[in-house]
Amino acid sequence: MSSIIWILPYALRKTKGMVIDMNRKDKENYYLDIAETVMLRSTCSRRRYGAIIVLNDEIIATGYNGAPRGRKNCLDRASCMRDELEIPQGERYELCRSVHAEANAIISAARRDMMGATLYLSGRDAKTGELLDDTTPCSMCRRLIINSGIEKTVCRVGDGKLVIIHTREWVFNDDSILDSSNFSLS
Repeated sequence: MSSIIWILPYALRKTKGMVIDMNRKDKENYYLDIAETVMLRSTCSRRRYGAIIVLNDEIIATGYNGAPRGRKNCLDRASCMRDELEIPQGERYELCRSVHAEANAIISAARRDMMGATLYLSGRDAKTGELLDDTTPCSMCRRLIINSGIEKTVCRVGDGKLVIIHTREWVFNDDSILDSSNFSLS
């Protein structure tokens, strides 16, 4: 008896007498799903992130948030300095042991390979596993993205939702400059 496999067009597959519509996933969600798989390597006990850099439909580099190579990570230490000090999300990153996912991906790629590329970023709460609805690179990672030559960043911000940010927005809307009316030396 010969084994013949019939391949139907991708839109229609027959399984146990049932025809199933198998529409292709759009590229943004395809790459964000891969970033989610990379995220499974994260060693942060607060938030888990995965990032991939893609150019011309090729993955150039991947990264997840975790302690620098050779150092103990928060999961192995069973403690997080920022949790112990009750530091809110988005503050005092200098106390964090982790290198961010975006930074790790950028470190792993050559700049010539990132010129015009797209960075895909997805994040989840480490305790609940829920998708984060506020996923976006921090100001330090934004600076790295600007200098790397990456053209845009796609962030998953909830189930079925994403945000596309063109790097030039971070160049022209510089979040590192204080408005002089909000700054006081007293």
